[in-house]
Amino acid sequence: MTTKTTWPVARVLRNRDAGLYLSGVVVSGFGTSALWLASGVWVKDLTGSDGLAALCMLAMWLPTLAGPLLGTLADRSRRRPLLIGVNLLLGAVLLALVRVDAPDDLWLLYAVLFVYGAAGVLHDAAESALVASAVEPSLLGDFNGLRTTATEGMKLLAPLAGAGLYAAHGGAGVALLDAATFVLAAGLYTALRVREEKAAPPTGSPRRRTAEGVRHLWAHPVLRPLVLAGGATMLCAGLNGAMVYAVVDGLGHSPAYTGVLYAVQGAGSVAVGLLSGPALRHLGNRRFAASGIALLALAVALRAVPSDPVALVCSAAIGMGLPAVLIAALTSVQRETPGALLGRATATAHTLVFTPNVVGLAAGAALVELVDHRLVLVALGVALLVTAAPLCQSPARAERTVSRSSSDASPA
Repeated sequence: MTTKTTWPVARVLRNRDAGLYLSGVVVSGFGTSALWLASGVWVKDLTGSDGLAALCMLAMWLPTLAGPLLGTLADRSRRRPLLIGVNLLLGAVLLALVRVDAPDDLWLLYAVLFVYGAAGVLHDAAESALVASAVEPSLLGDFNGLRTTATEGMKLLAPLAGAGLYAAHGGAGVALLDAATFVLAAGLYTALRVREEKAAPPTGSPRRRTAEGVRHLWAHPVLRPLVLAGGATMLCAGLNGAMVYAVVDGLGHSPAYTGVLYAVQGAGSVAVGLLSGPALRHLGNRRFAASGIALLALAVALRAVPSDPVALVCSAAIGMGLPAVLIAALTSVQRETPGALLGRATATAHTLVFTPNVVGLAAGAALVELVDHRLVLVALGVALLVTAAPLCQSPARAERTVSRSSSDASPA
């Protein structure tokens, strides 16, 4: 067996541009994860309000709804300069948080977090499009898996570092750290050697250009089922996430035990990121996604069993199963979408996939007070199996479509 076949991850890491991308993900992801934790704690310390602390996450997630519009911006300019500019903008905007030291200043924190979320949507759209032009199509699954590994790895390390920095220097210290990571990420993107053509002049009305990403995803026989399955999976994942404190209570532990479960889940996500490239080549996008959703279904349902070993195994399985459909969907979007449309398609896919997660979290927060969480978990397991079933149908036809080059994909 050749090295090319045996070590695809090594081939990705040897690609200079891919290595720089992943380094940027690690650096900026560290700061983002640290701020994600610190912002809620910061608001809680200033106000004592759980509701106001929860608004931090809402402020960061809300711009996801504008994904199609922000993706249009990513398609109207060269992606490398856009990535550099977005990172420098975030580095500058975060400096404003040093002024937040009283409840009356919270509007500034929420405003910065909203800009942070919008810039993140734009950044992800531009990055996905640029990666698709820099990494071999056959290695996109490996790259996206490594990106998941890097992101989840930072989620394991950064919150601890952020908590320590917050305890020592307050929220302003964490904001300054995050600003520094974005400046460093901008420097890494500056070193990229990707050659880009100048974006073509826009045609049609702004509304029509924005809607092109939606039309492409909906009309494509491979992308539509994957994106829909991703959205349904994330809805169930949000509902499942809202049950975690009830699960911990059923185990007889304090709420702090949720940190252990999330750490084990993160370790599972790190592992599946390393395995996703070979799994995608062996199973194909649809079956890889279906396998991950089925594993997630089993793990979610078994969380109803009040046992520590079962809970830990289920957390690891959730960490491994959940990213599968996300990696499969993103890789398919990159392979099956023309470059000029890829920013809009990626941002639209993110909107359709991740918005249901927020809905699920909100609905789950209400449902857990009304219904026994064990019944909800078993019902979610069944719903996830139903979600996985269509992806198991006619895989041969779907794989024939995936085998086409992205330049053959129709935007209509």
